[in-house]
Amino acid sequence: MTEQDGPAVRDEVAAARRIVVKVGSSSLTTAAGGLDADRVDALVDVLAKVLDGDGKGDGGRDGDGKGGTNGKEIVLVSSGAIAAGLAPLGLDRRPRDLARQQAAASVGQGLLVARYTASFARYGRRVGQVLLTTDDTSRRAHYRNATRTLDQLLAMGALPIVNENDTVATDEIRFGDNDRLAALVAHLVRADLLVLLSDVDGLYDGDPRTPGTSRIDEVRGPRDLDGVSIGSAGRSGVGTGGMVTKVEAARIATAAGVPVVLTSASRAGDALLGRHTGTFFHRTGRRSANRLLWLAHASAPRGALTLDDGAVRAVVERRTSLLPAGIAAVEGEFTAGDPVELRDTGGRPVARGLVNFDAKEIPQLIGRSTRDLARELGPAYEREVVHRDDLVVLG
Repeated sequence: MTEQDGPAVRDEVAAARRIVVKVGSSSLTTAAGGLDADRVDALVDVLAKVLDGDGKGDGGRDGDGKGGTNGKEIVLVSSGAIAAGLAPLGLDRRPRDLARQQAAASVGQGLLVARYTASFARYGRRVGQVLLTTDDTSRRAHYRNATRTLDQLLAMGALPIVNENDTVATDEIRFGDNDRLAALVAHLVRADLLVLLSDVDGLYDGDPRTPGTSRIDEVRGPRDLDGVSIGSAGRSGVGTGGMVTKVEAARIATAAGVPVVLTSASRAGDALLGRHTGTFFHRTGRRSANRLLWLAHASAPRGALTLDDGAVRAVVERRTSLLPAGIAAVEGEFTAGDPVELRDTGGRPVARGLVNFDAKEIPQLIGRSTRDLARELGPAYEREVVHRDDLVVLG
């Protein structure tokens, strides 16, 4: 789909009340890797004016507890912690090893939030820091806690600033990029809109640096991207994302009923006001009220269970729980509550779920009925290996 003339205002965007905005490291830092105070202030200026509605920056809140005088609320998903920590630690580039990335994040996260705190204070606005790992959002109790925290911050007029908890996150519990984190946060807070800010002003049908390429104005579904070479345009030296991760984030969000605008940080104001800028991704699915989106997209399986053909049909087609009788094999080391992959006999992943038993317990359960297991091992074994409420079928 090529760029076309459209309405002066995108009504669905202009009407959004709760908005998640994601900004990448390259939009906040200098070429040397330190925070660029002017860039941070420029972004905050835009967000504060959107919240104030009249653009005067009076920092007030209306009587219904909403974050802005016009009832709008913003959750900011901000990269930049690792990048901000490079210069203070004497690093000239983003380290490849996890330990030094965590050290840079530890130093940089404080600098990043301090800069946001000072910048928003110019408008009389408070901010709150929320650091997440996949473990915080795929497990039921942790998911509820994250939801309550974000909702309460918004209700009290504070603007949540969300980032991955890079200081403690290991490879197994990392989101991998903040584009995907932003899409999942949009689902978590039941947002009306996700705005992805980059160093490129939208999605192009090829490398935007190549003459003859055109910006794609709207994407209504996957078919609109047929033949489009996304590549890695827009990737910077201090971030981890690129255009591929942004399109994937848009796919996750729109499938969960949240429309997406992708544009450059310099055009954030126009994007948030609904003006015709960037690429608009229409919603493709309906909003859901559970955490299974997180289980599908944010969790890293700690092991795998192979299902027999009957169990595959029951789980995939009838959406039932997984019982011990349907398991053919187990692999990996995991404990009860960990995410595991469910595979068919050919090794193809068909679902993902939170397991109710340790890996070492499952071999004695394979192929047996829960009634027999309860009689032999006790009532604790008369239950599902993966309950249907903790299970998501993969596309």
